[in-house]
Amino acid sequence: MAKSGVAEGEQTAAAARAMELKRELQKLVKSIADDDGHDVVNLDAIDRAQKTLRSLSELKLNRSGGGGGETAVPEEFKCPLSLELMRDPVIIASGQTFDRPFIQKWLKSGNRTCPRTQQVLSHTILTPNQLVRGMIVQWCEMHSIKLPESLEYTNEDGLTEGDKARFVSLLEKISSVSQSEQRVAAKEFRLLTKRTPSFRSFFGESLDAIPQLLSPLSQTKHEEGEPHPNLQEDLITTLLNLSIHDSNKKLVAETPTVIPLLMDALRSGTIETRSNAAATLFTLSALDSNKALIGKSGALTPLISLLDEGHPSAMKDVTSAIFNLCILLENKVRAVRNGAVPVILKKLESRNHVDELLSILAMLSTSQRAIEEMGELKAVSCLLGIMRETSCARNKENCAAILYNICCSDRSTLTEMKEEEATYSTISKLAEDGSSRAKRKASGILERMKRGSHNTYTS
Repeated sequence: MAKSGVAEGEQTAAAARAMELKRELQKLVKSIADDDGHDVVNLDAIDRAQKTLRSLSELKLNRSGGGGGETAVPEEFKCPLSLELMRDPVIIASGQTFDRPFIQKWLKSGNRTCPRTQQVLSHTILTPNQLVRGMIVQWCEMHSIKLPESLEYTNEDGLTEGDKARFVSLLEKISSVSQSEQRVAAKEFRLLTKRTPSFRSFFGESLDAIPQLLSPLSQTKHEEGEPHPNLQEDLITTLLNLSIHDSNKKLVAETPTVIPLLMDALRSGTIETRSNAAATLFTLSALDSNKALIGKSGALTPLISLLDEGHPSAMKDVTSAIFNLCILLENKVRAVRNGAVPVILKKLESRNHVDELLSILAMLSTSQRAIEEMGELKAVSCLLGIMRETSCARNKENCAAILYNICCSDRSTLTEMKEEEATYSTISKLAEDGSSRAKRKASGILERMKRGSHNTYTS
Protein backbone atom coordinates (compact mmCIF):
# COMPACT_ATOMS: atom_id res chain seq x y z
CA MET A 1 0.00 0.00 0.00
CA ALA A 2 2.81 2.36 0.93
CA LYS A 3 4.56 1.75 -2.41
CA SER A 4 1.30 2.29 -4.26
CA GLY A 5 0.73 5.60 -2.47
CA VAL A 6 4.26 6.74 -3.25
CA ALA A 7 3.83 5.85 -6.92
CA GLU A 8 0.56 7.72 -7.14
CA GLY A 9 2.16 10.72 -5.45
CA GLU A 10 5.05 10.67 -7.91
CA GLN A 11 2.65 10.46 -10.86
CA THR A 12 0.63 13.40 -9.52
CA ALA A 13 3.79 15.43 -8.99
CA ALA A 14 5.04 14.54 -12.49
CA ALA A 15 1.71 15.51 -14.04
CA ALA A 16 1.75 18.83 -12.20
CA ARG A 17 5.33 19.45 -13.30
CA ALA A 18 4.43 18.61 -16.91
CA MET A 19 1.54 21.10 -16.83
CA GLU A 20 3.86 23.73 -15.38
CA LEU A 21 6.44 23.12 -18.12
CA LYS A 22 3.77 23.26 -20.85
CA ARG A 23 2.48 26.60 -19.56
CA GLU A 24 6.03 27.95 -19.42
CA LEU A 25 6.71 26.68 -22.96
CA GLN A 26 3.50 28.27 -24.24
CA LYS A 27 4.49 31.66 -22.79
CA LEU A 28 8.01 31.44 -24.20
CA VAL A 29 6.88 30.42 -27.69
CA LYS A 30 4.37 33.28 -27.74
CA SER A 31 7.08 35.68 -26.60
CA ILE A 32 9.43 34.49 -29.34
CA ALA A 33 6.74 34.67 -32.03
CA ASP A 34 5.72 38.18 -30.98
CA ASP A 35 9.34 39.35 -31.13
CA ASP A 36 9.96 37.87 -34.58
CA GLY A 37 9.40 41.09 -36.49
CA HIS A 38 11.66 43.19 -34.26
CA ASP A 39 15.32 44.01 -34.75
CA VAL A 40 16.37 42.53 -31.39
CA VAL A 41 15.56 38.83 -30.95
CA ASN A 42 14.85 37.59 -27.42
CA LEU A 43 17.74 35.13 -27.21
CA ASP A 44 17.13 34.50 -23.54
CA ALA A 45 13.57 33.37 -24.29
CA ILE A 46 14.85 31.01 -27.00
CA ASP A 47 17.40 29.47 -24.65
CA ARG A 48 14.83 29.05 -21.87
CA ALA A 49 12.34 27.51 -24.31
CA GLN A 50 14.91 24.96 -25.46
CA LYS A 51 15.68 24.00 -21.86
CA THR A 52 11.96 23.75 -21.09
CA LEU A 53 11.47 21.48 -24.10
CA ARG A 54 14.30 19.21 -22.92
CA SER A 55 12.88 19.08 -19.40
CA LEU A 56 9.42 18.26 -20.70
CA SER A 57 10.81 15.57 -23.00
CA GLU A 58 12.83 13.96 -20.20
CA LEU A 59 9.84 14.06 -17.87
CA LYS A 60 7.60 12.32 -20.43
CA LEU A 61 10.24 9.68 -21.14
CA ASN A 62 10.65 9.01 -17.42
CA ARG A 63 6.88 8.76 -16.93
CA SER A 64 6.54 6.30 -19.84
CA GLY A 65 9.62 4.36 -18.84
CA GLY A 66 11.30 5.38 -22.08
CA GLY A 67 8.66 3.52 -24.07
CA GLY A 68 6.82 4.60 -27.19
CA GLY A 69 3.24 5.71 -27.48
CA GLU A 70 1.70 8.59 -29.38
CA THR A 71 3.00 12.02 -28.37
CA ALA A 72 0.54 14.90 -28.32
CA VAL A 73 1.60 17.91 -30.42
CA PRO A 74 1.76 21.15 -28.38
CA GLU A 75 -1.03 23.52 -29.41
CA GLU A 76 1.56 26.23 -30.08
CA PHE A 77 3.03 24.13 -32.88
CA LYS A 78 -0.29 23.44 -34.63
CA CYS A 79 -1.58 25.47 -37.55
CA PRO A 80 -4.88 27.17 -36.55
CA LEU A 81 -6.31 26.24 -39.97
CA SER A 82 -5.22 22.61 -40.36
CA LEU A 83 -4.91 21.81 -36.62
CA GLU A 84 -1.81 19.81 -37.60
CA LEU A 85 1.87 20.19 -36.80
CA MET A 86 3.21 23.11 -38.86
CA ARG A 87 5.81 22.19 -41.46
CA ASP A 88 6.55 25.69 -42.77
CA PRO A 89 5.33 28.29 -40.23
CA VAL A 90 4.88 31.82 -41.61
CA ILE A 91 3.70 35.08 -40.08
CA ILE A 92 0.94 37.13 -41.73
CA ALA A 93 0.19 40.87 -41.40
CA SER A 94 -1.85 40.36 -38.19
CA GLY A 95 1.18 38.84 -36.46
CA GLN A 96 -0.38 35.36 -36.29
CA THR A 97 1.51 32.25 -37.43
CA PHE A 98 0.12 29.62 -39.82
CA ASP A 99 1.43 26.75 -41.92
CA ARG A 100 2.29 28.18 -45.35
CA PRO A 101 0.19 25.95 -47.67
CA PHE A 102 -2.96 26.41 -45.60
CA ILE A 103 -2.74 30.20 -45.25
CA GLN A 104 -1.87 30.43 -48.96
CA LYS A 105 -5.05 28.55 -49.80
CA TRP A 106 -7.01 30.87 -47.48
CA LEU A 107 -5.60 34.02 -49.12
CA LYS A 108 -5.87 32.77 -52.70
CA SER A 109 -9.54 31.98 -52.12
CA GLY A 110 -10.05 35.76 -51.89
CA ASN A 111 -9.99 36.13 -48.10
CA ARG A 112 -8.30 39.28 -46.82
CA THR A 113 -8.77 38.83 -43.07
CA CYS A 114 -6.81 36.92 -40.46
CA PRO A 115 -8.53 33.54 -39.85
CA ARG A 116 -7.81 33.80 -36.13
CA THR A 117 -8.41 37.49 -35.26
CA GLN A 118 -10.64 38.51 -38.23
CA GLN A 119 -8.41 41.57 -38.59
CA VAL A 120 -8.29 43.02 -42.13
CA LEU A 121 -4.82 42.36 -43.53
CA SER A 122 -2.85 45.35 -44.78
CA HIS A 123 -0.88 43.07 -47.12
CA THR A 124 -0.57 39.36 -47.99
CA ILE A 125 3.17 38.99 -47.53
CA LEU A 126 4.17 35.76 -45.74
CA THR A 127 7.25 36.01 -43.50
CA PRO A 128 8.96 32.73 -42.49
CA ASN A 129 8.82 32.24 -38.71
CA GLN A 130 12.28 30.74 -38.34
CA LEU A 131 12.16 30.78 -34.55
CA VAL A 132 9.01 28.70 -34.28
CA ARG A 133 10.28 26.47 -37.09
CA GLY A 134 13.45 25.81 -35.08
CA MET A 135 11.43 25.03 -31.95
CA ILE A 136 9.29 22.55 -33.90
CA VAL A 137 12.37 20.83 -35.37
CA GLN A 138 13.93 20.49 -31.92
CA TRP A 139 10.69 19.15 -30.43
CA CYS A 140 10.44 16.58 -33.24
CA GLU A 141 14.04 15.47 -32.68
CA MET A 142 13.46 15.04 -28.94
CA HIS A 143 10.42 12.85 -29.60
CA SER A 144 11.99 10.92 -32.47
CA ILE A 145 9.38 12.31 -34.83
CA LYS A 146 10.26 12.91 -38.46
CA LEU A 147 8.97 16.29 -39.56
CA PRO A 148 7.18 15.80 -42.91
CA GLU A 149 8.22 17.88 -45.91
CA SER A 150 6.25 21.07 -46.46
CA LEU A 151 3.20 20.60 -48.65
CA GLU A 152 3.23 22.28 -52.05
CA TYR A 153 0.05 24.27 -52.51
CA THR A 154 -1.50 24.16 -55.96
CA ASN A 155 -4.48 26.41 -56.66
CA GLU A 156 -7.20 26.08 -59.27
CA ASP A 157 -5.01 27.64 -61.96
CA GLY A 158 -2.18 25.17 -61.39
CA LEU A 159 0.34 27.56 -59.80
CA THR A 160 2.97 25.78 -57.75
CA GLU A 161 6.22 26.53 -56.00
CA GLY A 162 7.81 25.96 -59.39
CA ASP A 163 5.84 28.92 -60.74
CA LYS A 164 6.98 30.95 -57.76
CA ALA A 165 10.59 30.08 -58.61
CA ARG A 166 9.96 31.23 -62.18
CA PHE A 167 8.52 34.49 -60.82
CA VAL A 168 11.63 35.09 -58.69
CA SER A 169 13.89 34.27 -61.64
CA LEU A 170 12.10 36.80 -63.85
CA LEU A 171 12.45 39.48 -61.17
CA GLU A 172 16.19 38.83 -61.10
CA LYS A 173 16.36 39.20 -64.88
CA ILE A 174 14.35 42.41 -64.88
CA SER A 175 16.81 43.85 -62.33
CA SER A 176 19.88 42.87 -64.35
CA VAL A 177 22.12 45.33 -66.19
CA SER A 178 21.48 43.59 -69.49
CA GLN A 179 18.78 45.42 -71.47
CA SER A 180 18.12 42.35 -73.60
CA GLU A 181 17.39 40.28 -70.46
CA GLN A 182 15.19 43.07 -69.14
CA ARG A 183 13.14 43.13 -72.34
CA VAL A 184 12.74 39.34 -72.40
CA ALA A 185 11.61 39.30 -68.74
CA ALA A 186 9.24 42.24 -69.25
CA LYS A 187 7.59 40.55 -72.23
CA GLU A 188 7.16 37.32 -70.26
CA PHE A 189 5.70 39.17 -67.25
CA ARG A 190 3.22 40.88 -69.55
CA LEU A 191 2.07 37.56 -71.03
CA LEU A 192 1.94 35.68 -67.72
CA THR A 193 -0.05 38.36 -65.90
CA LYS A 194 -2.52 38.43 -68.78
CA ARG A 195 -2.94 34.69 -69.43
CA THR A 196 -2.74 33.48 -65.82
CA PRO A 197 -4.70 35.85 -63.56
CA SER A 198 -3.58 34.11 -60.37
CA PHE A 199 0.06 34.79 -61.31
CA ARG A 200 -0.73 38.41 -60.39
CA SER A 201 -1.09 37.38 -56.75
CA PHE A 202 2.65 36.70 -56.49
CA PHE A 203 3.27 40.45 -56.61
CA GLY A 204 1.13 40.87 -53.50
CA GLU A 205 3.36 38.53 -51.50
CA SER A 206 6.47 40.74 -51.55
CA LEU A 207 6.83 44.48 -50.96
CA ASP A 208 9.87 44.58 -53.25
CA ALA A 209 8.31 42.86 -56.26
CA ILE A 210 6.70 45.90 -57.92
CA PRO A 211 9.71 48.22 -57.38
CA GLN A 212 11.89 45.47 -58.89
CA LEU A 213 9.52 45.11 -61.83
CA LEU A 214 9.77 48.82 -62.55
CA SER A 215 13.48 49.17 -61.81
CA PRO A 216 14.48 49.55 -65.51
CA LEU A 217 12.12 52.53 -65.87
CA SER A 218 13.16 54.03 -62.53
CA GLN A 219 16.84 53.73 -63.46
CA THR A 220 16.30 55.36 -66.85
CA LYS A 221 14.38 58.22 -65.24
CA HIS A 222 17.15 58.71 -62.67
CA GLU A 223 19.69 58.94 -65.50
CA GLU A 224 17.36 61.38 -67.33
CA GLY A 225 17.20 59.12 -70.35
CA GLU A 226 14.37 57.66 -72.40
CA PRO A 227 13.26 54.05 -71.80
CA HIS A 228 13.20 51.56 -74.65
CA PRO A 229 9.66 51.91 -76.13
CA ASN A 230 8.91 48.17 -76.10
CA LEU A 231 10.28 47.72 -72.59
CA GLN A 232 8.19 50.61 -71.30
CA GLU A 233 5.07 49.31 -73.05
CA ASP A 234 5.48 45.80 -71.63
CA LEU A 235 6.08 47.03 -68.06
CA ILE A 236 3.19 49.52 -68.09
CA THR A 237 0.89 46.83 -69.51
CA THR A 238 2.05 44.43 -66.79
CA LEU A 239 1.09 47.09 -64.23
CA LEU A 240 -2.34 47.28 -65.87
CA ASN A 241 -2.72 43.51 -65.58
CA LEU A 242 -1.66 43.61 -61.93
CA SER A 243 -4.08 46.42 -61.07
CA ILE A 244 -7.03 44.33 -62.30
CA HIS A 245 -6.43 41.97 -59.33
CA ASP A 246 -8.52 43.55 -56.55
CA SER A 247 -6.13 42.69 -53.75
CA ASN A 248 -3.28 44.40 -55.65
CA LYS A 249 -4.95 47.80 -56.21
CA LYS A 250 -3.86 49.36 -52.94
CA LEU A 251 -0.38 47.86 -53.06
CA VAL A 252 0.23 48.99 -56.65
CA ALA A 253 -1.00 52.57 -56.12
CA GLU A 254 0.91 53.03 -52.86
CA THR A 255 4.22 51.84 -54.32
CA PRO A 256 6.07 55.21 -54.53
CA THR A 257 7.42 54.76 -58.07
CA VAL A 258 4.16 53.64 -59.71
CA ILE A 259 2.13 56.84 -60.21
CA PRO A 260 5.11 59.01 -61.29
CA LEU A 261 6.09 56.36 -63.88
CA LEU A 262 2.48 56.13 -65.09
CA MET A 263 2.47 59.93 -65.50
CA ASP A 264 5.69 59.69 -67.53
CA ALA A 265 4.08 57.00 -69.67
CA LEU A 266 1.05 59.25 -70.30
CA ARG A 267 3.36 61.91 -71.72
CA SER A 268 5.60 59.74 -73.88
CA GLY A 269 5.96 56.30 -75.38
CA THR A 270 3.90 54.37 -77.87
CA ILE A 271 0.21 55.19 -78.05
CA GLU A 272 -0.51 51.76 -76.56
CA THR A 273 1.76 52.61 -73.62
CA ARG A 274 -0.05 55.90 -73.05
CA SER A 275 -3.46 54.32 -73.40
CA ASN A 276 -2.56 51.50 -70.99
CA ALA A 277 -1.17 54.00 -68.48
CA ALA A 278 -4.56 55.76 -68.52
CA ALA A 279 -6.34 52.40 -68.20
CA THR A 280 -4.16 51.53 -65.20
CA LEU A 281 -5.08 54.79 -63.45
CA PHE A 282 -8.74 54.09 -64.22
CA THR A 283 -8.51 50.59 -62.73
CA LEU A 284 -6.61 51.75 -59.64
CA SER A 285 -9.12 54.57 -59.04
CA ALA A 286 -11.79 52.01 -58.17
CA LEU A 287 -10.60 52.56 -54.56
CA ASP A 288 -11.48 55.96 -53.06
CA SER A 289 -8.14 56.13 -51.27
CA ASN A 290 -6.43 55.67 -54.64
CA LYS A 291 -8.57 58.42 -56.22
CA ALA A 292 -7.18 60.85 -53.65
CA LEU A 293 -3.61 59.60 -54.07
CA ILE A 294 -3.71 59.82 -57.87
CA GLY A 295 -5.32 63.26 -57.79
CA LYS A 296 -2.74 64.67 -55.37
CA SER A 297 0.07 63.32 -57.53
CA GLY A 298 -0.98 65.60 -60.41
CA ALA A 299 -1.97 62.81 -62.79
CA LEU A 300 -5.01 64.74 -64.08
CA THR A 301 -2.71 67.16 -65.94
CA PRO A 302 -1.19 64.58 -68.34
CA LEU A 303 -4.57 62.84 -68.61
CA ILE A 304 -6.20 66.07 -69.81
CA SER A 305 -3.29 66.69 -72.20
CA LEU A 306 -3.78 63.22 -73.68
CA LEU A 307 -7.52 63.94 -73.96
CA ASP A 308 -6.70 67.15 -75.81
CA GLU A 309 -4.54 65.24 -78.31
CA GLY A 310 -7.59 63.12 -79.07
CA HIS A 311 -5.89 59.96 -80.34
CA PRO A 312 -8.82 57.61 -81.12
CA SER A 313 -7.31 54.50 -79.49
CA ALA A 314 -6.63 56.34 -76.22
CA MET A 315 -9.88 58.28 -75.82
CA LYS A 316 -11.91 55.53 -74.15
CA ASP A 317 -9.28 54.86 -71.48
CA VAL A 318 -8.46 58.49 -70.80
CA THR A 319 -12.11 59.59 -70.48
CA SER A 320 -12.84 56.65 -68.17
CA ALA A 321 -9.89 57.57 -65.95
CA ILE A 322 -10.87 61.26 -65.74
CA PHE A 323 -14.49 60.40 -65.00
CA ASN A 324 -13.61 57.97 -62.23
CA LEU A 325 -11.15 60.35 -60.61
CA CYS A 326 -13.61 63.26 -60.70
CA ILE A 327 -16.10 61.36 -58.57
CA LEU A 328 -13.96 62.76 -55.74
CA LEU A 329 -14.74 66.45 -55.10
CA GLU A 330 -11.11 67.55 -54.78
CA ASN A 331 -10.35 66.00 -58.16
CA LYS A 332 -13.22 67.89 -59.82
CA VAL A 333 -11.58 71.11 -58.65
CA ARG A 334 -8.20 69.94 -59.97
CA ALA A 335 -9.67 68.93 -63.34
CA VAL A 336 -11.33 72.33 -63.84
CA ARG A 337 -8.17 74.14 -62.72
CA ASN A 338 -6.10 72.08 -65.19
CA GLY A 339 -8.23 73.09 -68.17
CA ALA A 340 -10.64 70.18 -68.58
CA VAL A 341 -13.66 72.32 -69.56
CA PRO A 342 -12.27 73.98 -72.73
CA VAL A 343 -10.72 70.69 -73.86
CA ILE A 344 -14.03 68.84 -73.43
CA LEU A 345 -16.05 71.55 -75.18
CA LYS A 346 -13.63 71.56 -78.12
CA LYS A 347 -14.15 67.80 -78.54
CA LEU A 348 -17.92 68.12 -78.18
CA GLU A 349 -18.03 70.79 -80.90
CA SER A 350 -16.67 68.18 -83.30
CA ARG A 351 -18.98 65.56 -81.76
CA ASN A 352 -16.15 63.26 -80.65
CA HIS A 353 -16.84 60.72 -77.88
CA VAL A 354 -19.97 62.61 -76.89
CA ASP A 355 -21.25 60.01 -74.39
CA GLU A 356 -18.11 59.95 -72.21
CA LEU A 357 -17.38 63.68 -72.44
CA LEU A 358 -20.92 64.74 -71.52
CA SER A 359 -20.76 62.48 -68.45
CA ILE A 360 -17.56 64.22 -67.31
CA LEU A 361 -18.91 67.70 -68.08
CA ALA A 362 -22.12 66.99 -66.16
CA MET A 363 -20.02 66.07 -63.15
CA LEU A 364 -17.85 69.20 -63.47
CA SER A 365 -20.86 71.49 -63.95
CA THR A 366 -21.42 71.61 -60.19
CA SER A 367 -18.28 73.79 -60.04
CA GLN A 368 -18.86 77.56 -60.26
CA ARG A 369 -15.61 78.05 -62.12
CA ALA A 370 -16.64 75.41 -64.67
CA ILE A 371 -19.98 77.19 -65.20
CA GLU A 372 -18.21 80.50 -65.75
CA GLU A 373 -15.87 78.92 -68.30
CA MET A 374 -18.80 77.33 -70.13
CA GLY A 375 -20.46 80.73 -70.32
CA GLU A 376 -17.33 82.31 -71.77
CA LEU A 377 -16.93 79.47 -74.29
CA LYS A 378 -20.57 79.64 -75.50
CA ALA A 379 -21.31 76.11 -74.31
CA VAL A 380 -25.11 76.60 -74.29
CA SER A 381 -25.52 76.52 -78.08
CA CYS A 382 -23.29 73.43 -78.33
CA LEU A 383 -25.28 71.59 -75.65
CA LEU A 384 -28.65 72.57 -77.13
CA GLY A 385 -27.44 71.33 -80.52
CA ILE A 386 -26.42 67.95 -79.09
CA MET A 387 -29.72 67.67 -77.21
CA ARG A 388 -31.59 68.33 -80.43
CA GLU A 389 -29.51 65.96 -82.58
CA THR A 390 -28.89 62.95 -80.36
CA SER A 391 -31.18 59.98 -79.96
CA CYS A 392 -29.34 58.81 -76.84
CA ALA A 393 -31.47 59.32 -73.72
CA ARG A 394 -28.40 59.45 -71.49
CA ASN A 395 -26.84 62.24 -73.56
CA LYS A 396 -30.06 64.26 -73.51
CA GLU A 397 -30.19 63.81 -69.75
CA ASN A 398 -26.63 65.02 -69.25
CA CYS A 399 -27.18 68.02 -71.52
CA ALA A 400 -30.27 68.98 -69.51
CA ALA A 401 -28.39 68.59 -66.23
CA ILE A 402 -25.54 70.83 -67.42
CA LEU A 403 -27.89 73.45 -68.88
CA TYR A 404 -29.89 73.50 -65.66
CA ASN A 405 -26.74 74.17 -63.62
CA ILE A 406 -25.74 76.90 -66.08
CA CYS A 407 -29.07 78.74 -65.99
CA CYS A 408 -29.22 78.50 -62.20
CA SER A 409 -25.93 80.32 -62.01
CA ASP A 410 -26.15 82.63 -65.03
CA ARG A 411 -29.61 83.98 -65.87
CA SER A 412 -28.30 85.66 -69.02
CA THR A 413 -28.17 82.23 -70.69
CA LEU A 414 -31.96 81.92 -70.44
CA THR A 415 -32.41 84.10 -73.53
CA GLU A 416 -30.65 81.60 -75.77
CA MET A 417 -32.60 78.72 -74.21
CA LYS A 418 -35.90 80.56 -74.85
CA GLU A 419 -34.98 81.03 -78.49
CA GLU A 420 -34.19 77.32 -78.79
CA GLU A 421 -37.48 76.45 -77.16
CA ALA A 422 -39.48 78.82 -79.38
CA THR A 423 -37.93 77.37 -82.54
CA TYR A 424 -37.60 73.65 -81.76
CA SER A 425 -39.44 72.97 -78.45
CA THR A 426 -36.32 70.99 -77.51
CA ILE A 427 -36.62 71.44 -73.75
CA SER A 428 -40.38 70.94 -73.45
CA LYS A 429 -40.17 67.72 -75.51
CA LEU A 430 -37.55 66.40 -73.09
CA ALA A 431 -39.71 67.41 -70.13
CA GLU A 432 -42.43 65.15 -71.57
CA ASP A 433 -40.48 62.23 -73.05
CA GLY A 434 -37.12 62.08 -71.25
CA SER A 435 -35.88 59.91 -68.41
CA SER A 436 -37.06 60.83 -64.93
CA ARG A 437 -33.88 62.84 -64.28
CA ALA A 438 -34.06 64.49 -67.72
CA LYS A 439 -37.72 65.46 -67.14
CA ARG A 440 -36.81 66.94 -63.76
CA LYS A 441 -33.96 69.04 -65.16
CA ALA A 442 -35.87 70.13 -68.28
CA SER A 443 -38.87 71.14 -66.16
CA GLY A 444 -36.53 73.11 -63.92
CA ILE A 445 -35.16 74.97 -66.93
CA LEU A 446 -38.67 75.73 -68.21
CA GLU A 447 -39.69 77.01 -64.77
CA ARG A 448 -36.71 79.36 -64.68
CA MET A 449 -37.52 80.54 -68.19
CA LYS A 450 -41.06 81.44 -67.03
CA ARG A 451 -39.71 83.26 -63.99
CA GLY A 452 -37.27 85.14 -66.19
CA SER A 453 -40.09 86.21 -68.53
CA HIS A 454 -42.23 87.32 -65.59
CA ASN A 455 -39.42 89.30 -64.06
CA THR A 456 -38.69 90.98 -67.39
CA TYR A 457 -42.38 91.86 -67.88
CA THR A 458 -42.87 93.29 -64.38
CA SER A 459 -39.68 95.29 -64.46
